[in-house]
Amino acid sequence: EKEAFSYYRAGMSAQSDGKYAEALENYYEALQLEEDPYDRSYTLYNIGLIYGNNGNYSQALEYYHQALELNSNLPQALNNIAVIYHSQGLNALNMQTQDSDLEMQEDEYLELAKEFFDKAAEYWRQAIKLAPDNYPGAQNWLKVTGRLISEDSF
Repeated sequence: EKEAFSYYRAGMSAQSDGKYAEALENYYEALQLEEDPYDRSYTLYNIGLIYGNNGNYSQALEYYHQALELNSNLPQALNNIAVIYHSQGLNALNMQTQDSDLEMQEDEYLELAKEFFDKAAEYWRQAIKLAPDNYPGAQNWLKVTGRLISEDSF
């Protein structure tokens, strides 16, 4: 058994127990030892999951993108990127109604939300192309919001 895989397994175990710091230590150790790009992609993906679960979305996005650079067949990473952008779009809409000082104009919040939603749509379309049966909620959102592109056939 490869030593890198031992660290990866230990990281998955710690992650499932909610021991995120320990999981990250093991994943980082696995990355130091692992040379196979495919295996590295799953380690990077799991690191992204931890950062995402802890609300550190910029780092989560960074690790998801690194994973996709090594393995373009990771629909779950594409989905998670889309979820983050969708959430940021919702946050921009909420800020529009909560920003009593109006640091930004209402239309600026709407434009920001639209940009995030368009990014979410882009990544969800890619995820659905790779795994057509896995993301019915995303497919429905794309249809309802008019972000379904005619070449998308799912």
